[in-house]
Amino acid sequence: MANKSILVVGGGISGLTTALEAAEVGYEVYLVEKNPYLGGRVAQLHQYFPKLCPPNCGLEINFRRLRKNPRIKFFTCAEVEKISGRKGDFDVTVKLSPRYIKPECTACGDCVAVCPAERPNDFNYGLDTTKAIYLPHPFAFPLKYLIDRQACPDGCAKCVEACKYNVIDLTMAPETVNLKVGAVVYATGWKPYDAAKISYYGFGRLKNVITNVMLERLAVPNGPTEGRIVRPSDGKQPETIAFVQCAGSRDENHQAYCSQICCLATLKQITYIREKNPDAKIYVFYIDIRALGKYEDFYTKVAKDENVVFIKGKVGEITADPATGDLTLETEDQEAGKTVTQKVNLVVLATGMAPSTLEAPVPSELAAADAGGFVVSDIAETGIGGAGCARKPMEVSASVRDATAAALKAIQATVGGGK
Repeated sequence: MANKSILVVGGGISGLTTALEAAEVGYEVYLVEKNPYLGGRVAQLHQYFPKLCPPNCGLEINFRRLRKNPRIKFFTCAEVEKISGRKGDFDVTVKLSPRYIKPECTACGDCVAVCPAERPNDFNYGLDTTKAIYLPHPFAFPLKYLIDRQACPDGCAKCVEACKYNVIDLTMAPETVNLKVGAVVYATGWKPYDAAKISYYGFGRLKNVITNVMLERLAVPNGPTEGRIVRPSDGKQPETIAFVQCAGSRDENHQAYCSQICCLATLKQITYIREKNPDAKIYVFYIDIRALGKYEDFYTKVAKDENVVFIKGKVGEITADPATGDLTLETEDQEAGKTVTQKVNLVVLATGMAPSTLEAPVPSELAAADAGGFVVSDIAETGIGGAGCARKPMEVSASVRDATAAALKAIQATVGGGK
């Protein structure tokens, strides 16, 4: 007989949607997320496009639904170690990494005040630091602290001494949980393509070359600069900014496909800059702008801005002035038929989406992925499949629709499997 429970791997917007849609029609759901919080990449956004509203409202609605639904059991700091079986009858092993803090934590923050160690803040893409004991971000769900033990000095236990509730346990060890489910949905989302691989753009070597996801965090009021868009080299507001589209995308040496959202992300981020600095001059170097369907009006509105210049051409190289940190981009303007050399204060690389399944692939003996790492198995047929950006590049609203469909297919797999 089929097992009518569902495993959802990944707690971003696609995973949350899949879990909630399945649970709210009566199915038991296990939600596994490797991060210490739910919400995924959406939690790191400043605004959605094209309405330009903050994501926390939508996430909070989903978290409220999650809290009220007893059919969903979620695990954070968790990763799937093994899946075996067949449609309708899968055995799953999940590894739970310790937070080193017990559930009774009140999030008072006394431990943070005494912690002597710092670590790069991965939530802000390394633009600032946190203490070794930290809250992932101000709106984290669940609102629980954790400790990065690799960042802790040997023998340090100052947080333990400072905790008046005795909820810190530095001896906690990993645990495993065994689950039986009828279907598995991979909703593991995406990672920004590694811009350091595009050597001629100088990311990691030139301080004032950043990525689009880093700019997104700079624009957030509770981000590393409290919403100020500044240059990493000197903390100054840039007056001239260049966006380099398709950085690593549509390139056989990197990612051959278009990630669909990069053009729209740039258009959105241009509105951030223009709002904060009305005199800023912005240059967009592009192959072609892809703002299809309902987003065409958004592109048209941004393109009418006299302070925004679109240059059709792929940037060949970026160099820096060692004295000022300013950057020079070289390209061929295909429409004007001439070489363009443009000097700016800041460069933003519009990097594409790489599926997280490249690093944590679906089990090849049970499911299939294409050459790019995207899950191609049909859940209704195999019992294992993808949702959202684990299946193909897409923006938030499309991910929600895709995840709703994935929930239905997972239900079909549990109903029809295991016979």
